[in-house]
Amino acid sequence: MIRELSKLLRGTPADLREWIIDPSTKKLRLCVLTIIIGFGSYGLTLGLWRAPLMGAYVAVKMPALIFLTLACNGFLNGMLGLLLGSGLGFRQSMVAQLVSFSIAAMVLGSLAPVTFFMAFNAPPPGSEGAAMAHSNFLVAHTFLIAVAGIIANLHLARLLLAVTPDARTAAATLVAWLAGNAFVGAQLSWIMRPFFGTPTIEVALFRPHPFSGTFYETVWNSLQQISGNNGPALLAVIILGIAALHLPVIKRFSNHLKTQPTKQP
Repeated sequence: MIRELSKLLRGTPADLREWIIDPSTKKLRLCVLTIIIGFGSYGLTLGLWRAPLMGAYVAVKMPALIFLTLACNGFLNGMLGLLLGSGLGFRQSMVAQLVSFSIAAMVLGSLAPVTFFMAFNAPPPGSEGAAMAHSNFLVAHTFLIAVAGIIANLHLARLLLAVTPDARTAAATLVAWLAGNAFVGAQLSWIMRPFFGTPTIEVALFRPHPFSGTFYETVWNSLQQISGNNGPALLAVIILGIAALHLPVIKRFSNHLKTQPTKQP
């Protein structure tokens, strides 16, 4: 098991291609187990500061969020892979994304001891510094999850470059998959909230009205409020920031395009 996981973390084209070309049941079970343990342990530390019960809730909800996102987008991503000419079928597309989420799970799982002590040493929820601690947790965890996502996306880019006909097809497939997963995953996370646990709100598995509103509506209203009704400008800055964080992924595609032989007319 350790040997297979180390292959995923190294992310060499040959190892990644092997996972996609020969997606054995053993490898699929390993991916599922890695996601449960990695996201579960990190989720425990995510909610632990608010209350041990909140930690237990989030330990279950984070892996569930990943599997629900994959289930909702499985058919769509498989269809997009075929339409874009990636050569990946429905099962291979699902395995590719399982591999990507497994890598993110390993990164976050390895950070769980650090975030555990962050929660352990922070001011308790009922103290004067609780509001500041909560804000710090939001920023820190958002950053760590973003880093894990970028590492996973970089490996997914390597995987697609290894198994698709050319770099342009790989890039189009990656963008389509990420857009679909982000769109569905964001709304599912809204329905399954809370994850961080606000100090002033009672601990609960779900909010009283989980289907009330949408993630996007809430984000837009927040952007408008923060920016003084200049939401479009602030949104553009955020999009540019996300693109900047993905520069390693963009650079890999760019380098691959430069090294590809030019097709003769």
